[in-house]
Amino acid sequence: MRHLFKFFMLLVVFSMVLAACAPATPTGGEETASSSSEAPASSEAPAAEENFIFGMLLVGPYNDRGYSQAHYEGGEYVVEHLDGVEMIYVDKVNPADRPGTTPAQLAEDLVSKGAKVVIFNSDDMKDSALEFAQSHPDVTVIHASGDFAWEEGRDYKGLANLGNVFGVMEYGKMMAGCAAALTTKTGQIGYLGPLINDETRRLASSAYLGARYCWSEYLGNDPADLQFKVTWIGFWFNIPGVTSDPTQVADDFFNSGYDVVISGIDTTEAVTEAKKFSAEGKEVYAIPYDYIGSCEEGQEVCLGVPYFNWGPAYQVIIEAARAGTYTATWEWLAPDWTDINNPDTSVIGFAKGAALSDDASAGLDRFIGELAAGLNLFAGPLNFQDGSAFLADGEIATDQQIWYLPQLLEGMEGASE
Repeated sequence: MRHLFKFFMLLVVFSMVLAACAPATPTGGEETASSSSEAPASSEAPAAEENFIFGMLLVGPYNDRGYSQAHYEGGEYVVEHLDGVEMIYVDKVNPADRPGTTPAQLAEDLVSKGAKVVIFNSDDMKDSALEFAQSHPDVTVIHASGDFAWEEGRDYKGLANLGNVFGVMEYGKMMAGCAAALTTKTGQIGYLGPLINDETRRLASSAYLGARYCWSEYLGNDPADLQFKVTWIGFWFNIPGVTSDPTQVADDFFNSGYDVVISGIDTTEAVTEAKKFSAEGKEVYAIPYDYIGSCEEGQEVCLGVPYFNWGPAYQVIIEAARAGTYTATWEWLAPDWTDINNPDTSVIGFAKGAALSDDASAGLDRFIGELAAGLNLFAGPLNFQDGSAFLADGEIATDQQIWYLPQLLEGMEGASE
């Protein structure tokens, strides 16, 4: 028995020695402290690399089915395509939802949470973007729209950290106008406009040019017989008590013989009202704006949507900012004409709606092909709405003449100021 007891004790001691020498088992990510303050540095686990954070200021709700959602999903695209990148955002950045608070102040909050890049997504934020960039030279600031980084622009500032990016939505609006002209039975097209500025004038005018071209060149109609009316609501979306009600504006169009309404606002009232009138037996249609999925609000009346695809452009910017190689530039990005709906290459697309007829769809494809081949509708002779000359016969508009368009065009009805 004594020998067995000694043998048993030897086994116990031997087991304890083996246990002391065994490596520690991982604990599922729990943080553990070293038992010795004298442990060499090389034995410590390396610190996890922090994510590169970029922030967005969205003028409307992040899920507005329009302009702000297009930006938000563009940010999600960046996060999906770049490892170690994180997005934070503040939405409803506008005077109605956040009275007394400026976009620049909200950008400060994003930076306090780690943002190294801040994207101001609306033309309405232009002054705040400049103010913030001037006071934060170490933060990359991107303004979607604007001209502060455009050397040939009117408001060039030349800040090393402030860039501009926008899509040539003029093409998308021309496509919308063409689809409307190929569909209308009354020859009356309404345009539901936001506030009035250079951007909104040139986009409404682009829709008119596309409509006039397809109305006359494809259908053989007299351009003088096309009615194209713009009604502005006063902001990018409805602010009760401040703007005109876009629902009422759309209803007024449909009740007065306009059978297609093109939207220039951030939300989908044109589609939802067209759907309502269609259910009552009227043959009416709508073309929303900004967001690829906005036709889902009323597929049976939606002819299609010109939309922004911000992801690829933002990915390039975020990659450069993270690498420390970003150069402030002004970018006005055209569609990828090899495939305007390629989600990885084209900043501007046009998603056809279920209500677009086969004939109209074929006509629109023909029109897109002409644009891709170099068709330029900002070519003379063109006059402004007041009858004064804009472009002489054979004259092609410069980028500056289009970007800073001072009036609507002759043949359009609606206010220019």
